[in-house]
Amino acid sequence: MRTSRFLPAALATVTALAALTACGTSQADTGPASTATVTVRIPDPGNSGVLAVGKKDGSLAKALAKVHAKVAWTGSAGPFAPAAQALTAGQLDIATGSITSGITSLAQNPGFKFFTATAPDGAGEGILVKNGSSIASVKDLIGKKVAVNQGGTGEYLLLKALEKADVPEDKVERVYLRPDQTAAVFNSGKVDAWAVWATYSVAELGTGKAHFLTDGAAIGSDNYSLNAVRTAFADKHPEVVKALYAYLHEGSVKEKQDPAAYLNVNTGAGPQALTGEAKRVQSEFTAKGGTVEPITDADIRRFEAVARFYAEHEVTRTEVDVAAHLIDVTELS
Repeated sequence: MRTSRFLPAALATVTALAALTACGTSQADTGPASTATVTVRIPDPGNSGVLAVGKKDGSLAKALAKVHAKVAWTGSAGPFAPAAQALTAGQLDIATGSITSGITSLAQNPGFKFFTATAPDGAGEGILVKNGSSIASVKDLIGKKVAVNQGGTGEYLLLKALEKADVPEDKVERVYLRPDQTAAVFNSGKVDAWAVWATYSVAELGTGKAHFLTDGAAIGSDNYSLNAVRTAFADKHPEVVKALYAYLHEGSVKEKQDPAAYLNVNTGAGPQALTGEAKRVQSEFTAKGGTVEPITDADIRRFEAVARFYAEHEVTRTEVDVAAHLIDVTELS
């Protein structure tokens, strides 16, 4: 059983940031606490996942109404780095990211804290290579170009894989690219491999033209998925944060049991939809994945290991104190 015992501690692209920062300061920060409805700003979830279902069927609105809150969907979900900037700037209240991108964002005088943890997606993240590639092992990456997102999941996965295979990191060229711009580069052959996670790997695996050279489980990834909340919002409205956690936890349990019900929520056609093999792959990854949980002591130790790893590999200048930016959601009231 997961138990949480620690006490709460005193928690990209220009285009993506602009989308996320479309709204101004939240009414949650103004005036004394009361029974007035609190607006919580969350990036639009798109066509899949627990929040997409909650937006469509109204269940999230009902859950939040119980704590006198409502959602304002703002911008769209994307990389965590611009979302972290929006949280810190007071222009967003909730966002989802990974511990890897989270650590680099925490190194930038953050105005947010993490309040949930989902176990690493060992099946859905890894290093992609094209079918027919001469690269058959991590050692074969020596002298090759690998696309990664700087300071985020991709760079972490590559460095972890190289370390595990005893390959000096300077023997492999890291090509820093935005995740949403990498598929074209990868498929054109301008890079030899792509260190990536499920948001982008599913589409590539679904084509049947690429496969994982190694995945997160094989390299021992500690790349948790986390939900972040703007610090000022959490301080003023802990009951809303707790209600959001409860909704996300319950939804993630249901999603794991029936992944297909959380795909193609709004449309089954077009670029947002998953079809065929890609839909099967995503359902398989979700069924194997974790659920949204409180952050435990064991989680914190693994977060700290990632922070040390980043500092040792000079992804960050110093070791980030992750524990200072976490909330024990079970202690909120």
